[in-house]
Amino acid sequence: MAENYNLFLLICGIAFLFGALFPIVFKRAPISLPMLQVTLGIIVGYFWITLTFLDPLKNGMIIEKLTEIVVLVSLVGAGIKIDTPLSWRLWRPTVRLLLITMPIGIFAMAFLGYYAFGLSMGAAILLGAVLAPTDPVLASSIQVGPPNTGSEDTPRFTLTSEAGLNDGLAFPFVYLAIKIAEAYSEGKRFDGEMLWSWFTHDVLWKIGAGVVAGIIVGKILAKIVFSKHTNETTISQGYVVIALTFLAYGLAELVHSYGFIAVFVAAFTFRRSECEHTYHQKLHDFAEQSEGLLMSLVLVTFGMFIGQGLQSGVELTWRVYIISFTFLLLIRPVGGIFALSGLNMHHTEKYAISALGIRGIGTLYYLSYALNQGFFGEEDAIKLWVVCSIVILASIFVHGLSAPWLLKMTPKKAHD
Repeated sequence: MAENYNLFLLICGIAFLFGALFPIVFKRAPISLPMLQVTLGIIVGYFWITLTFLDPLKNGMIIEKLTEIVVLVSLVGAGIKIDTPLSWRLWRPTVRLLLITMPIGIFAMAFLGYYAFGLSMGAAILLGAVLAPTDPVLASSIQVGPPNTGSEDTPRFTLTSEAGLNDGLAFPFVYLAIKIAEAYSEGKRFDGEMLWSWFTHDVLWKIGAGVVAGIIVGKILAKIVFSKHTNETTISQGYVVIALTFLAYGLAELVHSYGFIAVFVAAFTFRRSECEHTYHQKLHDFAEQSEGLLMSLVLVTFGMFIGQGLQSGVELTWRVYIISFTFLLLIRPVGGIFALSGLNMHHTEKYAISALGIRGIGTLYYLSYALNQGFFGEEDAIKLWVVCSIVILASIFVHGLSAPWLLKMTPKKAHD
């Protein structure tokens, strides 16, 4: 085990080196850093190393906590980098993606999971819920740039704000899946009373309280940092980023709401305070560096998990591939185009936003969190891990190759 651990550290060191040299060595190559790092993990996992902690059914708690930290840091980075003020006209595309495209994705994948993969009702809804949100971690390369560095175009802003918010908004459907699985495991039926309880508590209360918690934390920290009695240049950016993350998340969870929503809202609220200040740039730089390091660790580990699965002969039927690509190349784009129809946007902008629904580390977190509750059978759990892993892997390569081309063909103009 010690030998494997040391080799694991060596592989992670290589992945970090790839991250450092990527802008120089691979500048002209048609690949993304996640593609490179996950490929390294697959090769290592398949040929050279076997680590028992990569078994998601036995060590789901490790996966849950590691991916949770990565997503939280990414949400802070997404909230801090947005220059666009809170305006209905400017945020309308984001709202439509959240309220129309995401439910379409949940329903479509739940339908396919139930009828094509033979999942139980709870597991089918869970499949839709964990794959519906776009990923704020892997989508960082298609998001807006650092604070106050120039005007934001509509596609990048919409993709950034969508990824920041829909990670938290997917949680009600994850809880719905858990409650259905819990009811059936106890021999009960999921009735109207349970549905009403889910809607009032898991939807209305938890979303609303999460937003309020984020606003409170963001405003309080902004008051402290930008107070006339405080010299913000002496306040460590690292401490502020971590404080913003943990305070928002901790307060939201303490009042039984959604910490992911609170963290993004707190970061955005903080960003809107003294929005022209250079301190936001420093916060963003720290968050981006932290996110990149954690992302590299998760991607290499995910690649090794895929490699070990291939080596052990995990069954991958044609349904897995067809449905995975159907979701990425048909369901999300069609749902996005439908949601954005009627808006005053160029058609290439609508297509780029609709097509670039990247899935990634957030999916791993939601899936491990739900399965760790202990209400889903092993057969369902294996199917869920297989399907979600293939969707994430396909997304890394499909979107990694297509994103530069899709964004390049959109008009280079700021939204106003």
